[in-house]
Amino acid sequence: QVQVVESGGGLVQPGGSLRLSCSISGTIYSATAMSWHRQAPGTEREMVAGMASGGMPNYTDSVKGRFAISRDHAMKTSYLQMQNLQPEDTAVYYCKVRVRGAEFWGQGTQVTVSS
Repeated sequence: QVQVVESGGGLVQPGGSLRLSCSISGTIYSATAMSWHRQAPGTEREMVAGMASGGMPNYTDSVKGRFAISRDHAMKTSYLQMQNLQPEDTAVYYCKVRVRGAEFWGQGTQVTVSS
């Protein structure tokens, strides 16, 4: 069974930075797509950034120029570098991966931006 684990969340002041990581285990196969999503209290989950193997990254408008998604060559680990964080970025951040046509989610990591 594919397992997805996120890490790197925490409390940061406005204008600060965090780097989230997402690792896949339990499979010999690489992901064909990896994406980051977030959900703030009382809102729907939204995609923040995504990247398919061999494809260009894409971002939701509110994070363009501030967030950057990357991955390792094996497509087993994804990173989300977040800069100039603002209070509206506060949310639980989830990693989603697609492996052999099936999608798997991690349990999320909390990001809180507050002074």
